[in-house]
Amino acid sequence: MDYSMAYIASGFGAGIVTLGAGYGIGNIAGKAMEAMGRQPEAAGDIRTSMIIAAALIEGVALFCAVTCFLLNK
Repeated sequence: MDYSMAYIASGFGAGIVTLGAGYGIGNIAGKAMEAMGRQPEAAGDIRTSMIIAAALIEGVALFCAVTCFLLNK
């Protein structure tokens, strides 16, 4: 049985996951920088919230990438 398409699909899926996570984290960071510029006194709280959200996105992205690689077996 030929599994070459499964390998291509899992690599493609992992790439899409990476692009989505990068876009999401970039969007969060951009909005956080804008919010810190508007309210510098809230910078600490905004930074903490940004780091938590970025960590959650990375966790989901890692789970999806691992799932893509496990499904090609």
